[in-house]
Amino acid sequence: MATYADRSLREIRRDLHAHPEVGWTEYRTSALVAETLDELGYTLHLGADALEVEARMGVPDDDDLAAARERAAEAGAPAEYLDRFEATTGLVAERSFGPGPVVGVRVDMDALPVTESSEADHRPAREGFASRHPGEMHACGHDGHTAIGLGIARAFAGGDAEMKAETEAEPEDEEPFDGTLRLFFQPAEEGLRGGLAMSRTDLIEVDRFLALHLGLGRETGTVVAGLDRPYASTKVQARFEGRSAHAGNEPEAGRNALQAAAAAVQGLYGLPRDSRGVTRINVGEVHSPNAQNVVADATGLRYEVRSDDGDAVEALLAGAERVLSGAARMHGVDVATSTVGEAATFEADDAMVEAVADAARAADGVDRVIERDRLTASEDAAHLIRRVQDAGGTATYVGIGASNAAGHHMPRFDVEEAALDVAVDVVTRTVRGLGS
Repeated sequence: MATYADRSLREIRRDLHAHPEVGWTEYRTSALVAETLDELGYTLHLGADALEVEARMGVPDDDDLAAARERAAEAGAPAEYLDRFEATTGLVAERSFGPGPVVGVRVDMDALPVTESSEADHRPAREGFASRHPGEMHACGHDGHTAIGLGIARAFAGGDAEMKAETEAEPEDEEPFDGTLRLFFQPAEEGLRGGLAMSRTDLIEVDRFLALHLGLGRETGTVVAGLDRPYASTKVQARFEGRSAHAGNEPEAGRNALQAAAAAVQGLYGLPRDSRGVTRINVGEVHSPNAQNVVADATGLRYEVRSDDGDAVEALLAGAERVLSGAARMHGVDVATSTVGEAATFEADDAMVEAVADAARAADGVDRVIERDRLTASEDAAHLIRRVQDAGGTATYVGIGASNAAGHHMPRFDVEEAALDVAVDVVTRTVRGLGS
């Protein structure tokens, strides 16, 4: 297989789309990205050098990680680089072009546990690049984000003639970049599991920072220079443990963990909302692998809370703990909880919003620039953004319209690939402007 350094953005995105990898299993993706960036002359920080391993959340068990590594090797991950992701996936690449500011750009790499549509009018299925991994899919555009990150890297490294023609990311009328470019290829954004770990190293000590996202319900050609005020969110895993018994012969001897979990679900949805902000709560999974004639001795539960106010999130979490404890006591079982993902809210900085907006107005393929809008989701780039801002830097989160065929996280999700070129052009112009 030709390396990504020799392939177009469209080809890279389609190859990634066909080989989705969920959070913390992005071995093939990480290895191919590392190989490409190494060829382009970037200094690499791989795996444990790119993030704090102990700060990861929601990590799959060892057997799942081993299976993912083996699958990546079989699917063409270059062994020289795959072997360097022993501790974890994820990487940071940097290259200096002068004494100017350090500019960070974050893209995410992970897929979702979604089964992709096989219907003939779904373009990836029709054109042969749908997911080859049952139950996993790039249903949020992170395949495109990874391709964009490589496109940006290639543009600043000089790129090849095809790349320059494809993106026009280095127009003749632009000043050369005088600074350091630092590219963050983050694992495990879905579930808000990877941003905290990536924000815990000194690599995030940058002067200017931006993250980006394709789609978000906007048409190709639209750029939002500052998406902000996302929901703060915490994801929680709970486990109820009781005592099994035969449901027909001796039901009174059991302590029903499933019944406690069911009571907890009802209680969670009944939690009062908070006047300090918009609030959300959702239970996404209840898991109790028992036969129908057995009183369940163990049941797992996953839920999330969200709000645009951090204090409201804390209040919801406290209420949820009371609900779970009460449900456990009611049914004579034990319950334990752990946080498996979290992110805060943030606001984009005016200077960065202005820089992106100016770049977008000059970029090819952009016909509408929105300076600010609300990000009506949660995003763990917040950990990196707030770390930069707390240290005196400036940051923003950029929306790149991509005419989605269906909503994010849906089996028929797809992006218009012209948006890849738009994103590379906008970000490249922004970075050059910051360092000129």
